[in-house]
Amino acid sequence: MKGIVDEPQYSVGLLEGGMGLSDVIDNHIYEQTLTEKNAFFVADLGLIMRQHVCWRTHMAQIRPYYTVKCNSSPAVIEVLAALGTGFICNNKFELELVQSHSIPSEDIIYSGICKQVSQIKYAAKNGIDLLVCDNEAELRKISRSHPNAKLLVQLSTEACSTDDEIGITFGCSLKDCRHLLESAKELGVQVVGVRCHISSSCEDVQVYVHAISDARCIFDMGEEIGFDMKMLDIGGGFSGSDTQLELINSAVMSMVDLYFSPSTGVSIIAEPGNFFVSSAFTLAVNIISKKIVARDHPESSNDDPSPNDEPEFQYYMNEGVYGSFASKLSETLVAVPSVHKNISRGTPLFSSSLWGPSGDDLDQVVEHCLLPELNIGDWLMFSHAGACSLGQPLCAATDSPPPHIYYVISSRDWFEMQDTGITQENTLKNFSLVPFFLNSCQTEAALSVPA
Repeated sequence: MKGIVDEPQYSVGLLEGGMGLSDVIDNHIYEQTLTEKNAFFVADLGLIMRQHVCWRTHMAQIRPYYTVKCNSSPAVIEVLAALGTGFICNNKFELELVQSHSIPSEDIIYSGICKQVSQIKYAAKNGIDLLVCDNEAELRKISRSHPNAKLLVQLSTEACSTDDEIGITFGCSLKDCRHLLESAKELGVQVVGVRCHISSSCEDVQVYVHAISDARCIFDMGEEIGFDMKMLDIGGGFSGSDTQLELINSAVMSMVDLYFSPSTGVSIIAEPGNFFVSSAFTLAVNIISKKIVARDHPESSNDDPSPNDEPEFQYYMNEGVYGSFASKLSETLVAVPSVHKNISRGTPLFSSSLWGPSGDDLDQVVEHCLLPELNIGDWLMFSHAGACSLGQPLCAATDSPPPHIYYVISSRDWFEMQDTGITQENTLKNFSLVPFFLNSCQTEAALSVPA
């Protein structure tokens, strides 16, 4: 398959002797400061494993299916595949990527709502039978291109079905589901379950309760029509915290036991995408330009504002919304970064905004934050960056390649992974595990190199 080679595709730094993520970041900032000052990611693969352990602790009865669009880094796919997750794919690229890691076709769900006919045929050719559908037009397309498909009816949920910004409703309403099921029966397409559409921004655990109740109604309709309903997908919306998982578990499992007890034989799955990857990645970006604006006179833009006006700083970084912050285009808030340099106590903070390199009005990453005055060449650290866009830039506004990803894992996490049966020889075949060495003088230099 294109892009897949027999040799290790990526090296993973093994952290020993008390070294941590901050040491790795310091080291690579030092290296970049001496060269081109390119942005980069550092990914802690051990944290992904720990998130999986957390999931199995709190949601043991619900199998996770990872949403590939959250982060399509091959190393992430390989680790999660080794841990036994299923995968949710939205397009042919994601299907090919997951298949390249020898994931069984029955563990892949093709979830794109508006699918290209060519990609439906690709799924059929490769034995990927589980598809999501929420309307009759899509159903007819699937019936012609993939007669062996097994459908999950996508159910909309009232509290989270509509995007407030664009007014689009995803999923089939409960009242329209019978007609969709009857149409599937007429066309000879199998329906095997329900997928609940729950937005990643939804924080109300009661939405899961209502969704499971509605799903039971659809199961009853499907069984009445003659379908063998065997899978319930409770959707996404998982933030990554233990507290939220405990709340969802307490709200959901009583409903699952009531409506989908083990005796029914129904498989319960969920889609923790950001949950697995968000906190595992840190993005380091460099300040490439700055402007000083008199806050009271926004039309003024010069390097010498009036001393009576409190200055506001506009900083331009070498990554923006057309690259690693693509999620910002979908109204996702980006957390305020930390500054990678020694800041003395009492250093004044100024109103600041952070922009990408394109000069486009849409390329604003952080609208407002308080930061000490920065210089060109300074570095900013964005934590919880694992759900950023980690592919090619969205347009030519940035002429640099995507930030390099430095993968690391602590020796403790590596040994714990081996204890679960995950080995480099059997499941992590594309890994090249190498000890990570840190020159102690580099850490000091990284914090003191002038811009």
